[in-house]
Amino acid sequence: MTTAGANILAQERAQSHLWAKQAAIVISASLFVALCARVTIPLPFTPVPLTMQNFGVLIVGLALGGRRGFAALTLYLAEGAFGLPVFNPTGPGGLAQLLGPTGGFLLAYPFMAAAAGFIFESGKRTFLRASFAAAIAELILFATGIGWLVILTHSFALAVRFGLYAFTFAEVIKIMLAAALVVRLRRSSRLPG
Repeated sequence: MTTAGANILAQERAQSHLWAKQAAIVISASLFVALCARVTIPLPFTPVPLTMQNFGVLIVGLALGGRRGFAALTLYLAEGAFGLPVFNPTGPGGLAQLLGPTGGFLLAYPFMAAAAGFIFESGKRTFLRASFAAAIAELILFATGIGWLVILTHSFALAVRFGLYAFTFAEVIKIMLAAALVVRLRRSSRLPG
């Protein structure tokens, strides 16, 4: 084999290794969100449970960036749509869950991760920037989730009551925790490249 041929083969192997590593990161991130979904508290006054899923989405978006975050959460939705038990356990699962009361929130996840990742990547990666990125992502989440609830309930007031009021305090805590955790991990260089 010639030197040029050996170099091309080495480059192809390196590229294959890089793609495999990125695929493993994206798959692992989708499974991390699925694990976060297991932490769910049903609330008797709303069909939307309090869950750690969106905390996982914030972590994935901030830690992996916009593109990989979007890919991981798109994969997560595909896993759930095909019936894998990745969504919160209080719902019907599968495609029915994407069409139910939590569907708008679930469908926002890829965009939420992408927004958080792109905003955080676009400047100095500080706690303040991470918090801002996570807050914008949460606005996307609630706009989409409440919008979907309006379609289902035919009432903006009812949609806001079901999908916003009971969650505001918990979401502020999730934003702060996700931002602090990702900034700390980034400083200690424990995040995948």
